[in-house]
Amino acid sequence: MTTTESKTNDRTTAPATTVRSNEDTARLDFAKSAPKVFRAVIGLDAAARAGLDPTLVELVQIRASHLNHCAYCLHMHTTDARKAGESEERLHMVAVWHEADHFFTDREQAALALTDAVTRIGDAGVPDEVYDRAAAHFDEEELAHLLALILTINTWNRIALSTAKRAGTDER
Repeated sequence: MTTTESKTNDRTTAPATTVRSNEDTARLDFAKSAPKVFRAVIGLDAAARAGLDPTLVELVQIRASHLNHCAYCLHMHTTDARKAGESEERLHMVAVWHEADHFFTDREQAALALTDAVTRIGDAGVPDEVYDRAAAHFDEEELAHLLALILTINTWNRIALSTAKRAGTDER
């Protein structure tokens, strides 16, 4: 095992942590250890995606994975987005979408803003203006699916981070 230096993100400074080296495997095989729970999360994920544009789905999953510092999910979803035809230019701009909003449609920006707010819900909740902006671009069913998608990717991020999943080791 190796020790990393304190990491600084845009909200707090995390204490120094011990992380597994590249040779180590994940801490726990979540799918094998809790198969019913794993299948339930997969079911929620599939249900959340239904009716949403696949490009939007990947953008939301990439953004939440950036915010949560989940390299495993970030690698998976940027790979999936590339396979679906997403441009490298837009993929690079997701992390800084506020400053590069011209790369994204108004609808995508509303979804990204909602992703930011829900992912960082402990900071300020979901401000009315963020919710209202999303509600102006998505009907109620789409908005419910978008919220479920954001909740699901945050769950996947937490599973991957908690079990020390390594980027690039998914079976896709």
